[in-house]
Amino acid sequence: MSQYSIVFNNQSQNDWTFCCFQQDEDLKVSGVMSLAWFTKRCDTNSSCTFTWSIDYSFVWAETGTLTPGVTFAASQTIPADLKSNNLITLDYDGAFHFGTLGTGTPQGSLYIEQTNNIPPNKGAVGIGMSHAGTFVVQAQSNIDVTFTPHPTYYVAFGEFQQGEVLDEQQMTLGAKVEFEPNVYVMYATLDAGNRWNISATPPALAKDKSGSARKSLAI
Repeated sequence: MSQYSIVFNNQSQNDWTFCCFQQDEDLKVSGVMSLAWFTKRCDTNSSCTFTWSIDYSFVWAETGTLTPGVTFAASQTIPADLKSNNLITLDYDGAFHFGTLGTGTPQGSLYIEQTNNIPPNKGAVGIGMSHAGTFVVQAQSNIDVTFTPHPTYYVAFGEFQQGEVLDEQQMTLGAKVEFEPNVYVMYATLDAGNRWNISATPPALAKDKSGSARKSLAI
């Protein structure tokens, strides 16, 4: 499976936390919220790297009411794919838990069936990629959720925490990172005027601090 990377380069005058998150205009899930997928503190004149593969998962967490600023720390992560292991049930019997994986149709989507036992405003459920949550919704009884992912990647800088539910203002400040065919590494450089430069060409940089979705998420 191919791996993709974004190298964040901080050439601004400030130390920032860099964030990568996903958006998907075609997801069409009511109440869906984007999470801070990857975050890393990056001092001025240094870099950090985020590496992932396109492998999906089902995730849930006890979040209370799902609102911007809430941190989603997955309590259970189940690997999934878009063909066969793409259907799962979320139940509650004093604690949330996933059932066994199944096959939903049509292929190309991820299906979550929620039982009658789900309490209101107690948890959130959704999907992740490369061992980290990307999109979640408030868990609700008897609501089936279908995710048909075609993610686009965005980068932002500021103050973020891994798994934080992002608000619209945070997302509008992001810069889109598009991978052309057969391109697997992109460079997101924040210049001295706090402007993004997104390129497949690496800039000159002093030092590197690397991380990955697997290493940076505590679950």
